[in-house]
Amino acid sequence: MNCNFINIFKFVLDFNTKNVTEVNMFVLKGFTDNLELQIIFFLLFLAIYVLTVMGNLGLIVLVTGYSQLHNPMYYFLSVLSFLDACYSTVVTPKMLVNFLVKNKSISFIGCAAQMLLFITFGTTECFLLAAMAYDRYVAIYNPLLYSVNMSPRVYLPLITASYIAGILHATIHTVATFSLSFCGSNEIQHVFCDIPPLLAISCCDTHTNQLLLFCFVGSIEIVTILIVLISYFFILLAILKMHSAEGRRKVFSTCGAHLTGVSIYHGTILFMYVRPSSSYVLEHDMIVSIFYTIVIPMLNPIIYSLRNKDVKEAIKKMFGKNQDINKVYFQTEK
Repeated sequence: MNCNFINIFKFVLDFNTKNVTEVNMFVLKGFTDNLELQIIFFLLFLAIYVLTVMGNLGLIVLVTGYSQLHNPMYYFLSVLSFLDACYSTVVTPKMLVNFLVKNKSISFIGCAAQMLLFITFGTTECFLLAAMAYDRYVAIYNPLLYSVNMSPRVYLPLITASYIAGILHATIHTVATFSLSFCGSNEIQHVFCDIPPLLAISCCDTHTNQLLLFCFVGSIEIVTILIVLISYFFILLAILKMHSAEGRRKVFSTCGAHLTGVSIYHGTILFMYVRPSSSYVLEHDMIVSIFYTIVIPMLNPIIYSLRNKDVKEAIKKMFGKNQDINKVYFQTEK
């Protein structure tokens, strides 16, 4: 008998009781027990995490500090950077600590909190990428009315709705997963608390959870990808009507960066969650999930800055100001 619905009410009423689960903590097995490999992985992922935080926070500072970036496109980009920094922070620090310690345990509540947060940020990013595609359509299809059609009364609700959708989606899966019983092994074959590896160690029938995962993630992917495809269909029509080669180049550069980010992100999510549970191979899935939770947040600032003329100019101005300040400082010292 599926014990999901029996325990779900217990989970909501009393999160900490043993009636919900016999396991009060989990062990994140990670990649390997080899000490030398753990040190190599620690240094590698530490470097990636530092680059991720610096790159994403740097973009937020640029958008906040430079008036030429004060438009909806860059507000969306700064929110994306915030999501990526949070997304990586939910997973990476705990993983880094586990590379250096023998006790790789995580509490029941800590595991649930980690799942809730990373699904929230991940789902929010899906909807935000769709909103960014719509923003590009509005900007390119009718640029003269862009400031009117994408006013704060439009883009702020889009951002807010993305967060609300993320929170609701995360809550559904977290409650559904942690209302299961874990009465056997508490060892999770992963570096963080993801849904498939937790379902794999539950002693309940997880058919309902797998169905929820497939339906909800599949629906979100279909809706957000359709928004992106429809937006870019109209963008393509607008590009074909352009007479300026420079205008076409700028549009292709901006939209190309967004499409690259969307393709990488959605591709990994589709591979991870929208497929039959029988095809799960936890070791392979661990690598893929690390790619979209740790590597992609590092790549996004690079993708969106290197192919964006306005961002590159803002970076040059920032470094130019720093050089001028240093010159004045050294001249004063002399």
